[in-house]
Amino acid sequence: MPRGFYLLIAGQAISSLADNALLIVAIALLSERGLPLWWAPLLKFAFTVSYVVLAPVIGPLADAVPKARLMTAMNIVKLCGVAMLLAGANPLVAFAVVGFGAAAYAPAKYGLVTEMVGPRQLVAANGWIEVSVVCAALLGTVLGGLLVADALRSSQASVALGQWLVLTLHVSASTLQLSMLALLAAYLVSAVMNACVPDSGARYAPTHIHAMALVRDFHRANRTLWRDRDGGLSLAITTIFWGVGATLQFAVLKWATEVLGLSLERAAYLQAAVAVGVILGAGLAGHRVRLGRAKRVLPAGIVLGLCMPVVASVESLWLAVPLLALVGAVGGILVVPLNALLQYRGYTLLSAGRSIAVQGFNENLSVLVMLATYAALVAADVPIVPLMWGLGLLVASAIALLMRRERCLQRTLGASQDSQLTTLR
Repeated sequence: MPRGFYLLIAGQAISSLADNALLIVAIALLSERGLPLWWAPLLKFAFTVSYVVLAPVIGPLADAVPKARLMTAMNIVKLCGVAMLLAGANPLVAFAVVGFGAAAYAPAKYGLVTEMVGPRQLVAANGWIEVSVVCAALLGTVLGGLLVADALRSSQASVALGQWLVLTLHVSASTLQLSMLALLAAYLVSAVMNACVPDSGARYAPTHIHAMALVRDFHRANRTLWRDRDGGLSLAITTIFWGVGATLQFAVLKWATEVLGLSLERAAYLQAAVAVGVILGAGLAGHRVRLGRAKRVLPAGIVLGLCMPVVASVESLWLAVPLLALVGAVGGILVVPLNALLQYRGYTLLSAGRSIAVQGFNENLSVLVMLATYAALVAADVPIVPLMWGLGLLVASAIALLMRRERCLQRTLGASQDSQLTTLR
């Protein structure tokens, strides 16, 4: 891999780790402030809004400036969002600020990877970045559980830090406030690491700055990627995957507390099983699947959907852990090759920043729709087990339809080529 690649991976992993830990801390903060717990998926909703609303802007923005510099600035924006939480701001507003930083960070991160490595290394590079993201989700979830654990209140480090704040700054802090101070430090470290990533040297033609021109340009880019055979298929799969993944994150928390009787802290640890599985699946796909064979992993999507009702029907923790790991592994096998294919087609048809912005828009629109639907169903007291059954069967059906469409296109293309050969003869 080129110089600076692993520094990029480490910096974005720390930033993503803080994002995931912050979600668990914020859910605990909702309880501490007496806010309804169905607000929990709305935290992710507020975080994701910027990905959709600002999609026409963040792609050209990522192409207009050196991407490592933009990533540094966006970590500072995330830091400001955590500071707002510390100051007592509405959690949804603070998460919207953090989400704005993450929205502009994403196309810069993936675009820089595409600029730094060639097509031959792109699947392996995506394996690295997806494994790092999932490792960050795993460690971030565990860190979030630790930061809200009762044991933290009496730990020597927590007591010592609290006493230092009182004696030095004359400020008293609760456990959750101390936790958010730790996350502020994580974003700062990530910003410093991003600032040290070398410039890839890639430059793009200047783009329009008029709002409507940006919207029209984004619409054309979106249409171009959807109409491309490989780009459209991979975009459809990743859109489904990330929408379901975001919803499953909250569904597993609710299922673990209601069905398995776990606390929020232990339920957060249970999510780590999914993350471990994704790491294994993503690593396997990154080493075994070449870019030209990315579409061969499509059946994993059907398996992924069918695993969810099985998990929902389990009432034993010892069965739940390996099944959740299996769900994660199948998801990793599915998403890494198709994500690489999508990035390659997007970079070929558009540009690194624009293609990632289009991808982020569609995937996060799916997240918004699914999270809003999930929050509404939870507010309506729909039981979690039937809800997870419905989610899994929906995923399996959608992937099966996409596979059938791909086979039909392949047969049509083959028939067309045979017809052309007959005409030439």
